[in-house]
Amino acid sequence: MQMRRIAVVGCGGSGKSHLARELGRALDLPVTHLDALYYDDAWNPLPPEKFAAVQRDLVGGERWVIDGNYNSTLQVRLAACDTVILMDVPTVVALWGVLSRQFRHGHGQDRDSGVFNRIHWGVLRYVITYRRSMRPRVLAKIEEYGGHADVVLLTGRRHTRRWLKQVTTR
Repeated sequence: MQMRRIAVVGCGGSGKSHLARELGRALDLPVTHLDALYYDDAWNPLPPEKFAAVQRDLVGGERWVIDGNYNSTLQVRLAACDTVILMDVPTVVALWGVLSRQFRHGHGQDRDSGVFNRIHWGVLRYVITYRRSMRPRVLAKIEEYGGHADVVLLTGRRHTRRWLKQVTTR
């Protein structure tokens, strides 16, 4: 499997940004964290039409890793990628990911690493309800717009580490 255009999706706290960084390093691909494009330093979101336009420009490149869910623009990445990686971890793992990231990095933004920490009830509710409400929508979009791509389903931290090791030793 030749991976040159990779979309990494999944729940907050699932490990998308970490995996994207590791894949970028291992495969020498540029990495874009959508949170870094979507939010300014005061946590203001980019207007939807500008956010979609930025992504359309990004996916025009020959090689990339882009991490982030953003269901409203997911089809832009899915239509252009050759590989979709769905971080399909259990809710408790994603919750721990969100909380432990807060402990490790504190509140704030680090655009280089893709670490964006701002825990509030909306974030926790999103993580808690992701598998029931958002996951089916993401899977439907992957089927509709990403049918041409290889789909990798990673179901936990250990599974992710094993898969990443296989990719990096090829």
